[in-house]
Amino acid sequence: MADSRIEELKAKAEVLIEALPYIQRFNRRIIVVKYGGSAMLDEKLKKSVIQDVTLLKLVGFKPIIVHGGGKEINRWVEKSGIQPEFINGLRKTDAETMEIAEMVLGKVGKSLVSMVEGLGVRAVSISGKDGGLLKVKKKYSNGEDIGFVGEIEEVDPKILFDLLEKDFLPIVCPIGLDDQFQTYNINADDAACAIAGAVNAEKLAFLTDIEGVRRDPDDPSTLISELTVTEAQELLESGYVVGGMLPKLNNCINAVKNGVSRVHILDGRLAHCLLLEIFTNKGIGTAILNDKEERFYHE
Repeated sequence: MADSRIEELKAKAEVLIEALPYIQRFNRRIIVVKYGGSAMLDEKLKKSVIQDVTLLKLVGFKPIIVHGGGKEINRWVEKSGIQPEFINGLRKTDAETMEIAEMVLGKVGKSLVSMVEGLGVRAVSISGKDGGLLKVKKKYSNGEDIGFVGEIEEVDPKILFDLLEKDFLPIVCPIGLDDQFQTYNINADDAACAIAGAVNAEKLAFLTDIEGVRRDPDDPSTLISELTVTEAQELLESGYVVGGMLPKLNNCINAVKNGVSRVHILDGRLAHCLLLEIFTNKGIGTAILNDKEERFYHE
């Protein structure tokens, strides 16, 4: 019994030792986590994500959470008796829907603050309206009006730097203002990418409902651990990348081009996926890096 206990403790020590070089490398660096999908709906997954982000904070990272809330918004829109309208596959956001979206996203942000604070880390929930963080213009879909949906024009990260400096964990919802101070909803992936570029994040992690990028979408064994920007563009041009992965991979490429060192696409349905990707030699998702960046994962 004693021997098995010692072996178990040794295994834990080896995990910590494997994590050490990553902790040293990314100490005091900013990491942006885009939080969405199933990980927001399942209470156990939600807890594991918040534990991961809190641990990153406590070992020296400077995390920022950017969260969505689309499924929760849908639920409240339906409760309000509003008939959904889509234009070119995008939800049209009228004034009433915009009001519901802002309310729901604010509620989601405050619930995440409660969870983080419960683990002993100070957190603040803000929207892109606060401190002029996200300036937007009205977004059109193939020239058609889709309501109060915004496209980011400018990011002023001062409020984020101030919060990080004061040792808070910022939690951001994707709402912004235009030049006339009108409120707009923003795609959370777009907001995360823009924020990551503006704060010169070392890493941007997308928590999704897929395990990463595959060379063959139908073959799980073709999961790619790392892609340079050039390789990612070639993959897009090959026609193998389809569906929701198309805009996500484009967002990853743009984030790296805008100065983010590494972008990670992770399966948020897997408990502690952030820690497994960031603190282990192999990782579990797909990392996109610029062409000059040193590769981490060696076969």
